[in-house]
Amino acid sequence: MSIHRTHPGAAASHSGLTPPILAAWLSAFRDCFTAPVWAHVLVLVAGAVLAPGKRTVSQALRVMGLADRPGFARYHDVLSRARWNGRAVARTLLAQVLNAFLPAGEVVIGVDDTIERRWGPKITARGIYRDPVRSSRGHFVRASGLRWLSLMVMVPIPWANRRWALPFLTILAPSKRWSDEQNRRHKTVVEWARQAVLQTKRWLPDRRLIVVADASFAAIDLIAALRRHVCLVTRLRIDASLFAPAPPRRAGQMGRPRVKGRRLPTFKAVLADPKTVWMPITVTEWYGGRPRKLEIVSDTAVWYSSGLPPASIRWVLVRDPTGEREPQSFLSTDLAAKPEQILQWFVSRWRMETTFQEARTHLGVETQRQWSDLAILRTTPALLGLFSLITIWADRLLQTPTGVVTPRTAAWYAKREPTFSDAIAAVRRALWCPPDLCVSRSSTEIVQIPATLLQRLTDTLCHAT
Repeated sequence: MSIHRTHPGAAASHSGLTPPILAAWLSAFRDCFTAPVWAHVLVLVAGAVLAPGKRTVSQALRVMGLADRPGFARYHDVLSRARWNGRAVARTLLAQVLNAFLPAGEVVIGVDDTIERRWGPKITARGIYRDPVRSSRGHFVRASGLRWLSLMVMVPIPWANRRWALPFLTILAPSKRWSDEQNRRHKTVVEWARQAVLQTKRWLPDRRLIVVADASFAAIDLIAALRRHVCLVTRLRIDASLFAPAPPRRAGQMGRPRVKGRRLPTFKAVLADPKTVWMPITVTEWYGGRPRKLEIVSDTAVWYSSGLPPASIRWVLVRDPTGEREPQSFLSTDLAAKPEQILQWFVSRWRMETTFQEARTHLGVETQRQWSDLAILRTTPALLGLFSLITIWADRLLQTPTGVVTPRTAAWYAKREPTFSDAIAAVRRALWCPPDLCVSRSSTEIVQIPATLLQRLTDTLCHAT
């Protein structure tokens, strides 16, 4: 790979474009980049935050007022050629998120995959997958695109009065066709999840990690790889084969030791058994984000499948007394965890879907147009990471005397708590309106705006889509 080179005067000529507050916000990431690359990173991040619509490098340069300046290829090189370590950036981002919202205690991390719909012969890692958004039980929709595995921290946002899922590590899971063409062993999403979770645990050796995932990650081999390092919480199949623990060996007993005991009743049998003792609980956030009264039953068992190591789990069977939702089952590798806590951990992962949707709506995920393999590997994780950065920056603005993050309301729309759209609006306001704007002496209602800034603002608004 060639070394990224920049003209000595390029960084200096563009240094006044990025507000000083942005450089201060990103100072923790300074050591992840060389000096020439860092100057261009600041411009690209500012452009990605301020740009409406598509998040391409060209759009970021336009909103920063660089459409008529030469040297635009250097900004493309930041993603396609420059040398910087994405894992180092992810580790720094994780530390920033935890320092801001969760400095102590256990860390709940959600794991989920999403499809970025992309087409074209140069998008080599794409595949054909089931579209989880458009598909249903009776309707299967295929989508061409890239599969991403994202890890997000579930943290409480004080000014939003709820938990948000903040991405810090996003990994491309190439299709099997790409692996065959490259003569590489194909890794499933579960294998990528195992590597990502173990990497995160190495970054946080002194914190207890609770990893929550959907049914696609309920795999015995994944439990065997992670149970000594983290607590894994996932859905469990209703027809899962559960057994009692293996009985102790008798003195002088011959043969291989047993790995499981007697077969336990299936969940369907537990549901149909009138002798089952159900415990009523109230979950604060169930489907629709509303409190719901449920009934649960829980116990420990050994989940076993032929050819795989047995997995000791605590299972939780949930039924809705109203009958609106079908019974569901969950598992935890922490046998001492309380059933109510297991449900709270799992419900928190539903915020990940909101994050994916907000990133598509406000950060232009799926609108980028890079076709270089390295640029593809970097752009989508950068946009999802920007979601976390904007949340941190909005929180920092609230800690200043003039910082405000308020919900956008109207006479026909009552909005009580701020959402991500309000957070990015506050950050954009801080970037568009630096504190050094001059105020007229005769009237405080008149502000002197530099001509270049006014031109950028009007050009951005006129071409907004």
